[in-house]
Amino acid sequence: MMGCGKSAVGAELAKLLSVPFLDSDGEIKKSEQMEIAQIFERFGEQYFRELESRTLDKLLHGGSKVIGGGGGMFMLERNRHMICEQGVSLWLKAEPDLLWERVRHKSTRPLLRTDDPYKTLRELLEERTPFYGKAQIAVEAEWGLTVPEMAAKVVRALADSELGIVAKLDENGT
Repeated sequence: MMGCGKSAVGAELAKLLSVPFLDSDGEIKKSEQMEIAQIFERFGEQYFRELESRTLDKLLHGGSKVIGGGGGMFMLERNRHMICEQGVSLWLKAEPDLLWERVRHKSTRPLLRTDDPYKTLRELLEERTPFYGKAQIAVEAEWGLTVPEMAAKVVRALADSELGIVAKLDENGT
């Protein structure tokens, strides 16, 4: 979900795991040479979601990495399938007030360009939670945690999971 820390925590997690970090929105902005909000305005959400799926497919290939996906990416079944087949899905779970605190001053959130952005955020979270709940691992974001502390919490969750992803990374050196 927007504001949960996908980019900041993802980049820190990648450092801890000694793998690259790739941000799907960043890759889309680079390939389209425009901001996400501009893509939404010019072409619509459906077009953006198609771009997002194609970008995800490209990013999932080529070795171990951490990918930060857009908040709507996991809504599409084909994206969930790609992620869970080729990687590990992780939900940075945060309460609406924490998300709002992090996004309320940003003008780069096209889905929050409404008369009542806080209400819209809550509705988006409510709509998306059943899909996010399909992630293989969920880690609760907390007020006051620094980015390194949150990334360390994610590493512990990965290590404690039945997927054993951190152990596999350590064994293979990747």
